[in-house]
Amino acid sequence: MRSIDLSSLPEKAPEYDLRQLLEAGCHFGHHTKKWHPMMAEWIHMEKDQIHIFDLAKTAKQLQHAYNYAYMLASQGKSLVVVGTKKQAKDIVRAVATEAQMPYIASRWLGGTLTNWEQISKSIKNMMKIEKGLKDGDFNHLTKFERTQLEKQAARLARFFDGLRELKSTPDALFVIDPKKERITITEALANDVPVVALIDTNGDPREVSLPIPANDDAVGSIELIVKAVAEGYKAGKASKK
Repeated sequence: MRSIDLSSLPEKAPEYDLRQLLEAGCHFGHHTKKWHPMMAEWIHMEKDQIHIFDLAKTAKQLQHAYNYAYMLASQGKSLVVVGTKKQAKDIVRAVATEAQMPYIASRWLGGTLTNWEQISKSIKNMMKIEKGLKDGDFNHLTKFERTQLEKQAARLARFFDGLRELKSTPDALFVIDPKKERITITEALANDVPVVALIDTNGDPREVSLPIPANDDAVGSIELIVKAVAEGYKAGKASKK
């Protein structure tokens, strides 16, 4: 996995209140039996057979992630948010849309990185059908044929709605739960694409470029961290204007 030179990042991130991280449930890891030993440096203690994250370290990593997102956006580069698990998908869709970030919240399709040309064609086809339906270009077709086109557009939108503004292969990914997004991580590793990840105690931090160690199941934890990284991206975009 490509490393990120933290020393090269701009110092733009705010200070994060550890009480806020605590209230969001960021500190709770998994059962001690399910941990990955490489996560040891991010763990503060064990309580009732549950690992507890060191929130000071979580806050520092979140600052790095904010600064990295800021840098990418300020350089006109893309950061695709990937979160398809039940607890994350609605948050990812809402936050990424508001921040004008590309996202995947339904399912990562194999080839999104390794076969971008085909993915790009599918996105263009989706947008072409949508425009044709809106402009009346298909009014000459039968009702059945138009219905089939509507179904095709909806099916494509399920997978590509969040990528419609993406013009090329993603410059970096922000993944919620790399253990869940196994295919995403595999493709990123194969294509040397940097990955920022919200990662729990059962994940392997060696597979990501910039780990944000925190609870990746609690809605509050996911929302806080996704919003923080998105804020960095928004600030970076604003700095270009």
